[in-house]
Amino acid sequence: MTDWQAKAQQQKEDYLNDLIALMKIESVRDDSQATDEFPLGPKPAQALTIFLEMAQQDGFRTKNIDNVVGYAEWGEGDETLAILAHLDVMPAGNGWDTDPFDPVIKDGKLYGRGASDDKGPGMAAYYALKTLKDMNIKFNKKVRFIVGTDEESDWTGMKRYFEVEPAPTFGFSPDAEFPLINGEKGNVSMKLAFAGDNAGEVVLTSFESGLRPNMVPREAEAVLEAANTDQMVADFNVFIANNPITGQADVTPAGLKLSVVGKAAHGMEPRNGENAGTYLASFLSQYDIKGAAGSFITLLGKYMHQDSRLHNFDLAFADDVMGDLTMNVGLMSFDAHKGGQVDMNFRYPKGITPDDIQNKLSVVTAPLSVTITQGSFMVPHYVDASDPLVTTLMSAYRDQTGDDKAQPEVVGGGTYGRMMERGVAFGALFDHTEDTMHQANEFQPVDDLLMAMAIYMQSINDLVTD
Repeated sequence: MTDWQAKAQQQKEDYLNDLIALMKIESVRDDSQATDEFPLGPKPAQALTIFLEMAQQDGFRTKNIDNVVGYAEWGEGDETLAILAHLDVMPAGNGWDTDPFDPVIKDGKLYGRGASDDKGPGMAAYYALKTLKDMNIKFNKKVRFIVGTDEESDWTGMKRYFEVEPAPTFGFSPDAEFPLINGEKGNVSMKLAFAGDNAGEVVLTSFESGLRPNMVPREAEAVLEAANTDQMVADFNVFIANNPITGQADVTPAGLKLSVVGKAAHGMEPRNGENAGTYLASFLSQYDIKGAAGSFITLLGKYMHQDSRLHNFDLAFADDVMGDLTMNVGLMSFDAHKGGQVDMNFRYPKGITPDDIQNKLSVVTAPLSVTITQGSFMVPHYVDASDPLVTTLMSAYRDQTGDDKAQPEVVGGGTYGRMMERGVAFGALFDHTEDTMHQANEFQPVDDLLMAMAIYMQSINDLVTD
């Protein structure tokens, strides 16, 4: 029997060198720099080009599709195993102790944006495939390692792949957690639009919070005009002291500026973060702010604050298999001249639809003169635990870790695995490691990544040599 963990250890130096080279690229989607050649901006395309050049040098057949998606291929056969990873990353944001795009290893942990989501796990799966190829393992199936460059936004690249290339037979995405994700909730965003008028004794000049819809905002800032700023500052300091956030009040020429710092987290489970935007709105909701500005603050501060399960909207819902409907308030903005917008990101189980969600929201928002626009959505995805794909991957996980009690799980996150009828998410976060995806100081223990590589080696081997 092959010692896959020893094989992974042999790859450690080369793996880390290649991984760190990719992590140094700030491959965040940037529409402001989009061109016909680089539809998602130059940096995601740069990461894709470097990866494909690396794979070509390693002996794989490669293809770049429109600078938004590409693949490395090995083996032959009537069936295709797909491994779907992504090279784009979330914006770094603030609060880092190190440079997010100059990776470092401290105390056995690799720090940097993409260490756990998804460059670290993706490259672990790639090195697993590369090792099998270099061992001259006889594949009876074709394997395509497919990399997208827009997973954190609209999945532009992977959608393009499935438009122009044959659908794989089955596959997995190394972009979640172990032991295995065989069910993913549906995903939809609702955008709420507000006018820009103010009324009342306090005027909301501006309000900004959030970087992406699927990220709990770490920071928020509001500028206000008020007659008694001294009292408001005193109230704010008491509010900050009594809540799990930090903040600062400054009197500026533009007005009173209030800043809040909470805790970022992945939007699939808002309870893991502290939403700076809704905390700030909660504080402001005690003051006389009226008009559209008042509606904006009321919805955020009184209805949405700490209500990820939507009790305030009479929308609490759960499925026995897929769990709770959840909501993250990811983007919040208001300008007294341009109006306001709130982006609510929902992860929904079987048994409820985006239309159901919008209808319930409308009951609360209708009296506040708010316009709701429903975004594109992904339906819930589930692969039966008895499917040979699931049982083979679970066996590899159990063999390598010794955890014979592990069972497949359903989560609120969305991965490329759902692009395939027989697709799952598989690693690489272990339950003993803190989840820092979408947060400052993102990290992954090097030993965890090497263990993941060993699991992927056995998994791919067992899937393509059966």
